[in-house]
Amino acid sequence: MSDKPSVLFVCVHNAGRSQMAAAWLTHLAGDRVEVRSAGSAPGTEVNPAAVEAMREVGIDIAAEVPKALTVDAVRESDVCITMGCGDTCPVFPGKRYLDWRLDDPAGQGVEAVRPIRDEIKVLVEGLIEEIAPQRKS
Repeated sequence: MSDKPSVLFVCVHNAGRSQMAAAWLTHLAGDRVEVRSAGSAPGTEVNPAAVEAMREVGIDIAAEVPKALTVDAVRESDVCITMGCGDTCPVFPGKRYLDWRLDDPAGQGVEAVRPIRDEIKVLVEGLIEEIAPQRKS
């Protein structure tokens, strides 16, 4: 087990919210946090509107692919975050479970996805402050 915290973002299709959250956490925390995302019924591709919304803020998720949620992914994560989509994770003692209530970007245009993207960024920034704050020199 790594000494850095690990986070798993889960939404049903692993195509929108969880992909944006994983990208924000990777972008903002760098190598201070291990990041995973998955879904119980992964889609075939990342939502194009989510890809475009993230591209607008300089983060490229076009090469990402939806991944299946596994028991091992949960077991290996310190924090498991569902994205308000009714997905559930296997429960293990000592894990932290959060549910971020977010609108579903599926079938939405980039205009509707932008506020979801921005809300996820705020939540991720708060998470980073809790689990991997920037060390002051």
